[in-house]
Amino acid sequence: MYAVVVTGGKQYRVMQGETLRVELLEAEAGSEIKFDNILMLGNGEGETTLGDALKGATVSAKVIGHGRADKIRIIKFRRRKHHRKQMGHRQHYTEIEITGIAGGDSK
Repeated sequence: MYAVVVTGGKQYRVMQGETLRVELLEAEAGSEIKFDNILMLGNGEGETTLGDALKGATVSAKVIGHGRADKIRIIKFRRRKHHRKQMGHRQHYTEIEITGIAGGDSK
């Protein structure tokens, strides 16, 4: 079974047992969190559930830890103009493990 979850302005296709990095969440390491903004549920055999049938559907996950991603370097350069601008950015993330997917009202 899989689900499409929205968190941090992004959509993730998740299955039970997998780990993924999402935008930083306000949760302690080792705690349980629930996602209730589910867009789609599927059973892997071609059956999918969308729309109002997903009311009450949740995806539960365990927070493994927090961290920062690799540095992204941004360089703007204009040749022959003595112009060079350099910036860097490291995005914060939360690593989670999907522990369960619960269906909506119709299941």
